[in-house]
Amino acid sequence: MKETEKASCCAASRPKTETNKRDQQIETACKPVSLDKMVHIPGGTFLMGTNHKEGFPADGEGPIRKVTVDPFYIDAHTVTNEEFQAFITDTGYQTEAEQYGWSFVFHQFVSAQTAKSVRQKVQGTPWWWVVEGAAWNQPEGPDSTIDDRMDHPVIHVSWNDAQAYCKWAGKRLPTEAEWEFAARGGLEQKLYPWGDELTPDGVHHCNIWQGKFPERNDGEDGYLGTAPAKSFPANGFRLYNMSGNVWEWCSDWFSRGIHARGGKDNPKGPDSGDSRIIRGGSYLCHRSYCNRYRVAARSSNTPDSSTGNMGFRCVKDG
Repeated sequence: MKETEKASCCAASRPKTETNKRDQQIETACKPVSLDKMVHIPGGTFLMGTNHKEGFPADGEGPIRKVTVDPFYIDAHTVTNEEFQAFITDTGYQTEAEQYGWSFVFHQFVSAQTAKSVRQKVQGTPWWWVVEGAAWNQPEGPDSTIDDRMDHPVIHVSWNDAQAYCKWAGKRLPTEAEWEFAARGGLEQKLYPWGDELTPDGVHHCNIWQGKFPERNDGEDGYLGTAPAKSFPANGFRLYNMSGNVWEWCSDWFSRGIHARGGKDNPKGPDSGDSRIIRGGSYLCHRSYCNRYRVAARSSNTPDSSTGNMGFRCVKDG
């Protein structure tokens, strides 16, 4: 299979022609930032990237290089529906999916009733459906709810939405280097946050696709869609779901060239670009199509795009 065909489960992107969204002003948190759900990461120098045979060189995963990051705090888990709802209640913010009036939903999660109104599917990845009314609080469309998923990661949030939340919370999105340093959990050059074996002793450590993508998900890890944000064993830094579940937005613009990623000390990526970094893979990742739940894997999406498999976690200088 060609490398370009292995990105098929990655998040879909909005057309560049859409402009019907409004700017919203979010006040920066003036109260002390709560560190209760955050973990302090000591910082240090680590080997970032990979030259592994399972990697995708065209994604810019390599070469392996020494990178140093300063200490910082990071959320132990992705921002949940409950936490995002508090932000919406406090600010009245309207996500870009709500402003556009639609978002991308994986076809198997759309009800038969909602499916009748679906008119668009993503060319080349027809399992991504354009669902009118899909948003963070209606993940599969108007006839869906998050009432039983308040502890799951919020989805259908764009990079711009994540930025707005971070500003309100007095935090920020992690740089790609910070994210990878945290995801590795103190291990050096391992494939996953827990080691090199995907299911050590037969135990699942992440929420990804099992079966034949995209027709059949056997759900052997216990989930077909998102899992609660605090699922599976935490890594060495006590962080949950750094592999699988949902893609996580990072602050950096995407670049495949190492020369554009800001050097070796606290790199912040290029100054401009067309898409932002997403890391960690999602519940739709499968080795045959999108083996990007590896800790060094990377992908990207446009800042206004939203899908049913993208979320985020926050960091704070430490």
